[in-house]
Amino acid sequence: MQLVLNTYGAFLKKEKNCFLVRNEEKTFEVSAEKIDSIMITTSATITTDAIAFAVENNIDIIFLDHHGDPYGRVWHSKLGSTTLIRRCQLEAEGSEVGFKLARGWIAQKIGNQIEFLKDLKKNRPDQKEDLEIPVMRLEGFLETLLAMKGSLDFKRGSIMGVEGMASQAYFEAISSIMPEKWRFKGRSRDPARDGFNCLLNYGYGVLYSRVERACIIAGLDPYMGFLHTDNYNKRSFVFDLIEIFRTHADRTVVNLFMKKQVADHHFDPVPGGFYLNKEGKALLIGALNEMFDKEIEYHGRNVRTGNTIQMECHRIANSLIKKGG
Repeated sequence: MQLVLNTYGAFLKKEKNCFLVRNEEKTFEVSAEKIDSIMITTSATITTDAIAFAVENNIDIIFLDHHGDPYGRVWHSKLGSTTLIRRCQLEAEGSEVGFKLARGWIAQKIGNQIEFLKDLKKNRPDQKEDLEIPVMRLEGFLETLLAMKGSLDFKRGSIMGVEGMASQAYFEAISSIMPEKWRFKGRSRDPARDGFNCLLNYGYGVLYSRVERACIIAGLDPYMGFLHTDNYNKRSFVFDLIEIFRTHADRTVVNLFMKKQVADHHFDPVPGGFYLNKEGKALLIGALNEMFDKEIEYHGRNVRTGNTIQMECHRIANSLIKKGG
């Protein structure tokens, strides 16, 4: 499970072999064995004993900003695995291996988008026609992408161009089936211009932290990207890999709106848009954690959705070693 501190002034310390959490509403203990990570989304106090206890138990501590983006984390100083994986990762970026991996990640993302729109179409026969054309467009983009050949140096822009057009068509379709009050005009960030993007941005931020953690454990370098090129302090590889997992946040956020669980009081207005407030974060993080705990089929096995992120990173790391060797 993920321990979340989202109450202003919350306090976290070590108590014997447990974490003790205290806030304005209650005090409770949680065993370290039950915790995968600790997420801090607001002003809180954490003792050095609690930090050391988390490090000893391989529990990372993640700090999120107002948008849900991780701006820092406490993690043990050991490498996740052999440096051979990082060497193979660097070599793959400039080879056909890197091109096929990057193209495959975007293809999987578009495939996930098609699958989600088809699921929405099944459950909304009255909106079937509104979703048929976007699905056909996305299938066309996927065919174009899979037909590409070459190297990342020459095809990076083309791959990201197709991804951008597919995402635009996808979110136009999502907006069309939203309750009228919550329809939106495209993606917006920093700040979000509407409630949908406000929730989705924060959901993606939570996802970023999980993907980065999975990269570290698998021995992959979070900063050594394929599609998203290197830049100072930019977790380019995390930005690459998150593409295949975005569907989890998409489905969770859309489901909250369809179940009419989202309300105006979940957002605070700021110049130019909105931020997700404490109540909104609690709603979304609770829904995300439920989603991560659900079992789905992954390579012929039924596993928790959250575990597929780590398993996928290990699979990529292993494939890089085999192809690099």
